[in-house]
Amino acid sequence: MLMRKVPAFVPASSWGLRLPQKFLFLLFLSGLITLCFGALFLLPHSSRLKRLFLASRTQQPGLEVVAEVAGHHPAHEPEPPPNPAPAVPAPGEDDPGSRGSARRRKGWLRRTRPTGPREEATAARGNGIANPRPGEESVPFSFDFNLFRSRLRHPVLGTGADESKEPQSRVRAQREKIKEMMRFSWQSYRRYAMGKNELRPLTKDGYEGSMFGGLSGATIIDSLDTLYLMELKEEFQEAKTWVEESFHLNVSGEASLFEVNIRYIGGLLSAYYLTGEEVFRIKAIKLGEKLLPAFNTPTGIPKGIVNFKSGSWGWATAGSSSILAEFGSLHLEFLHLTELSGNQVFAEKVRNIRKVLRKIDKPFGLYPNFLSPVSGNWVQHHVSVGGLGDSFYEYLIKSWLMSAKTDMEAKNMYYEALEAIETYLLNVSPGGLTYIAEWRGGILDHKMGHLACFSGGMISLGAEDAKEEKRAYYQELAAQITRTCHESYARSDTKLGPEAFWFNSGREAVATQLSESYYILRPEVVESYMYLWRQTHDPIYREWGWEVVMALEKYCRTEGGFSGIQDVYSSNPNHDNKQQSFFLAETLKYLYLLFSEDDMLSLEDWVFNTEAHPLPVNHSDSLGSSGPVHRH
Repeated sequence: MLMRKVPAFVPASSWGLRLPQKFLFLLFLSGLITLCFGALFLLPHSSRLKRLFLASRTQQPGLEVVAEVAGHHPAHEPEPPPNPAPAVPAPGEDDPGSRGSARRRKGWLRRTRPTGPREEATAARGNGIANPRPGEESVPFSFDFNLFRSRLRHPVLGTGADESKEPQSRVRAQREKIKEMMRFSWQSYRRYAMGKNELRPLTKDGYEGSMFGGLSGATIIDSLDTLYLMELKEEFQEAKTWVEESFHLNVSGEASLFEVNIRYIGGLLSAYYLTGEEVFRIKAIKLGEKLLPAFNTPTGIPKGIVNFKSGSWGWATAGSSSILAEFGSLHLEFLHLTELSGNQVFAEKVRNIRKVLRKIDKPFGLYPNFLSPVSGNWVQHHVSVGGLGDSFYEYLIKSWLMSAKTDMEAKNMYYEALEAIETYLLNVSPGGLTYIAEWRGGILDHKMGHLACFSGGMISLGAEDAKEEKRAYYQELAAQITRTCHESYARSDTKLGPEAFWFNSGREAVATQLSESYYILRPEVVESYMYLWRQTHDPIYREWGWEVVMALEKYCRTEGGFSGIQDVYSSNPNHDNKQQSFFLAETLKYLYLLFSEDDMLSLEDWVFNTEAHPLPVNHSDSLGSSGPVHRH
């Protein structure tokens, strides 16, 4: 026994202790227990232990992790730890440093605690000032929306065309047809699947899926800016009302960081910048905070999945890799989250990703698709401008443009990567079709995915800022890649393109197996048509775009909405029973812009995220790669 090792103790009873000694021992033991529990609740780095005892009473699960990532100590009823770190002002908050610690803790908790949907919706109208709850003060963060709008070079919806011209009447009719397709898609979704993530048009019901972590209404968030752009005012109001009253963020599933960012964050940000409605800003920031735990890795490269319940990215997948197109497609949205919240943590996270990628060795200047978030090393040397890699390159050139051409790091990374792609991936088929192959450790797969067809538009968009001797070359390269992607459509029975197409065995720009022959309402080809039209005004791009409209009407429109098809080489294809949310966000939006004037969402004022949500160019230099964010 332990007691026999203490010399002062002489056994005198069954306990081995005399009565006074028992008293002293119990007193010592109670003091030890008090000391241990005091340390548990008062030491500054005991938050994980506290969560075991207090999470159910004081906070939403996962709240503490978000607070730690954002640089704040979590709020609790007990006394705060010594020397709490100053908090970055939250949406709707002033600098908390001048206020008492109790009020600062309450402010942070108010910012992250789950709220009722109506309460969130009515918060901060006009000047960004939230309606205070009982017992709480309102501490506003203000973004000057009117100043932002005054800096745009063009009206958001453009000035309109001269409708007296005969050619314009045809274009106007084409545009109205695309608008009707959007109205039909929305009304079908509203009738059969309102609030669900996506519509199943054949069975006329909704589909939730598993990649949004319990978030709902993906089609609604994805549709907001398209409805606004097309001036479908009644439908836009329906969507806005749903966001105000039914878009709940207190979910507990596992979500794709990439998909939540491009669809939900992107959709909410663009809706705010188009309308100034505070509900969109507040929801975007709160949802952005829920994504921050994904960055809690040794390198700061985020994992692809974030658990909304635990607020972590899950050690069960610690051995898996992060995907270039996913962690490389956060920059645009996260800079705007910092701009609209005043919270630098969002910008810091994506700038760290850049830092890691700048330092790591690239094989032949190429960026492989898989990176370990633990070691910071490439996992395998598979390079693709299609799936797994695509939007990383897109976000480099768009970061340069969104910064009003001040983000030199993004510009240099983009053109360096493009030169490596030219050298090692660019090919011309025997039939004269230019394509970008996939690279596997030095061996080329001579195919392009539908996803890679965005690259024609991207290269066209960046041609103007290339070295002077390469500008015309890049514009021609963009046109040739886009022509190749058109051929993948033209060579099918439905005049819609397959998921992937090959260049081998005498067959060019066609799929070679059924598993690659489907079309799921993807936008990348019409996206390039839109960019090439705006850069060149060559009427061929509108002709090709109208071919897509007619094919969608003939093969994808059903009684209950638009559906993808399983085989583009069948004249009577089966449908896949899914109206993708990106069909409303991207495909129909790009088609509408293709038949609109150039000053509608002018490329001088806006860049599109990879879900086609427009985000404003920073004409005030507040979003550049260096320097502080201006808080208007």
